[in-house]
Amino acid sequence: MKKFLAVLLSAIMALSLCLSATAEAPTYKITVWVAEEIKDLTISQIEAFNALGGVKFDATVEAVSEADAATSMINDVEAGGDIFCFAQDQFARLLQAGALTQLPADLAAEIKETNDVSAVAAASSGDAMYAYPLTADNGYFMYYDKSVIPEEDVDSLEKLIADCEAAQKFFCFEMQTSAWYLASFFFATGCVSEWETDGPEFISVHDTFNSPEGLIAVKGMKKLVDSPYHNSTSAGTSFASGAAIVVSGTWDYETVKGILGDNMGVTDLPSFEVDGQSYHLGSFSGCKLMGVKPQVDKERADALRQLAQYLTSEECQMQRFEARSWGPSNLAAQASDAVKANPGLVALAAQAPYAKVQGQIHGSWWDIAKVIGDDVKAANDDAGLQLALDNYYDKISSLFTLSDDVKYGWTIIGMYNAADGFFFTDYSDGKSTWTDDLPLVKNADGLWVTEQAFEIPAGTEFKVRQGLSWDNAFPADNYKVEADGTYTVQFDEATGEITLIAE
Repeated sequence: MKKFLAVLLSAIMALSLCLSATAEAPTYKITVWVAEEIKDLTISQIEAFNALGGVKFDATVEAVSEADAATSMINDVEAGGDIFCFAQDQFARLLQAGALTQLPADLAAEIKETNDVSAVAAASSGDAMYAYPLTADNGYFMYYDKSVIPEEDVDSLEKLIADCEAAQKFFCFEMQTSAWYLASFFFATGCVSEWETDGPEFISVHDTFNSPEGLIAVKGMKKLVDSPYHNSTSAGTSFASGAAIVVSGTWDYETVKGILGDNMGVTDLPSFEVDGQSYHLGSFSGCKLMGVKPQVDKERADALRQLAQYLTSEECQMQRFEARSWGPSNLAAQASDAVKANPGLVALAAQAPYAKVQGQIHGSWWDIAKVIGDDVKAANDDAGLQLALDNYYDKISSLFTLSDDVKYGWTIIGMYNAADGFFFTDYSDGKSTWTDDLPLVKNADGLWVTEQAFEIPAGTEFKVRQGLSWDNAFPADNYKVEADGTYTVQFDEATGEITLIAE
C-alpha cells in the first residue's frame, strides 16, 4: 500500500509539473481610457507588455479626455475604464468616489523613488499612494514667431502687444474663454482662490481676486484684451492664420514646430507693469495621473497594477515624450538629454517658479471666472474694473447659498443662447455659447426634460450638468445633434442617457 501511494503521488506531481509547464498565462479583457492623441501609442504599448510573457490583456482602448474620464468614473465607477488617466486636480474627487485602488507599500516606495516629488504628492493621500504619475507637464508658457517678435521683447507684455500691433499679427491668450489661463494675471499679483471641502461638498473658499491686488491684475489684463490684435484662443494652429504669439502648453509643441520651423520661439510668460511696478504672469501647473479601478478579483487587480506600472514606466513615458512631447514625471526620463533639450519643457521649467499647483476647485468656478475677461474688456474706467471684480465675488459667494432645487437640479449648457431662447451651430456673429444654462424640470416619470420643444439644427453640441457645475456633467464627450428638428430634450439621471424626442 505504501509503495502504491508513493507511485500515485509521484504520478500526480509529474502531471502537475506537466500542466504547469504547458498552461498559458491568463488573459484579461479590460477597458483602458486615454487621451485621443496617445490612443494608438497606448495600444502598441499594451501589445509590447503582452509580448513580455506572463499575464496578458485583451484591451479595448478608448479615447476619453482626462477631464471627462474623471467625471465619468465618479458618476459610475462600475461602468468606468479599468485603467484611466486624469488630471491631478480630480484626485480627491476620485478617491472620495472609491474609483482608485491603493498601491501596495513596496510598489508605492519604488514609484516614490523614481518619480518627480510633486507628481508623487499629487497621487498620494497621507502616506498612501492611489495613482501612478504619468506626466509632470500640465502648465502653459509662450510660443512666439521669431521672425516677428524680437527676443529682447519677450519679457515685457507691453512690448509684445506693441510688436503684434505693428506687425498686424495676433497675440493669442485665452482671456475671455478660459479661467485656467485668465488666472495668470491674478497669480502675478499674489491673489489666490483656495477651496475647502468636506468630502464631496465644497464648504468655503479663500478667494482674494476682489482686492487691491486683484484690481492691479485686471488693469494689466485690460492692456491685452483692449488690443485689436488680441485673440482669446490657445490653439497652436493659430500661427497658420496670422498669430505671432500663442500661450499654450507642451501638447501644442509639434503643431507649432510644424508651422514655424526654425522661427519657433519658446519661453516663459512675460511681465506687465502697473504704476511703475512689474508683475511676472503666473500660471496653473499640475500633472496627469493614471488610476486603476478597484476590482473584485484579486488576481485581476494584481495584473492591472502590473500593466499600470508598465504604462507609466520610464520606457513608456519616453515614448510619449518622443511621440507627443509629453513631459515625463520619471526622474531618469527627465534627466535624458532629449528631454532637457526640449524647448517646451525648458520653458515650462522657467515658468514653474511663478506657477500655482492646481488643487480641487468648485466646478462652477471655471464659468464664473472666465467672464471676468469680458467684463474687463467692457469696462471704461477703474470703477468698471472694480465692478467686474465685485460681480465675480458675488457669484463666488452665491455658490454656498444655492437652493437645493438649483444644487441638485439639471440644466443644458452648450450652443444655446438664453437671451433669445434658441439653439445654434454658428456663433461667429458674437452670440454667446457654453455660458448660458437652460433649466430642465423633473416629470412624473422621474426624467428631466425641457419645458418646451426647441428647433435644434444638426451639428449643435451640448452637455447636461448638475448644480451649474462641471463636477457632474453628461455625456463624457459633447452630445451632438445629428439631424435638424424640433425636439424636447430628455435626460435620465439614473443612466446618464440623453434623448431627443421629435415633435
